[in-house]
Amino acid sequence: MRLRHSAAAVCGALVLTATLATPANAATGDFGYGFVGISGDPQRVTLHDPAGAVCITIPEAADPGSSEPAFAPHNDTDAFAVVFTEPDCTGDSWTLRPHGRPATDRLKLRSVVFVSP
Repeated sequence: MRLRHSAAAVCGALVLTATLATPANAATGDFGYGFVGISGDPQRVTLHDPAGAVCITIPEAADPGSSEPAFAPHNDTDAFAVVFTEPDCTGDSWTLRPHGRPATDRLKLRSVVFVSP
């Protein structure tokens, strides 16, 4: 009987430890941006619950030699979004606050990272 209780306590401790050790690296909410598609028409993309603390290069704007930058980001996540003018989170940057208003088409970006407040 004691062995069963001990085994249950050990399993519970392991589950609790694994739960506490799992980082909360996702920004909860949506991050949207516009880009010019292959046809030349403007399009919108939304990232749902994007990864946090990891640089995300915008796929539609990743190559400065062959694509226009993305534009008009809207950060509707619970984290700060730091947008960059170049891929790999380089170049000039601007910080968009959590659940902020959409930026204008003049704000260009090629990458973004989400940082917890």
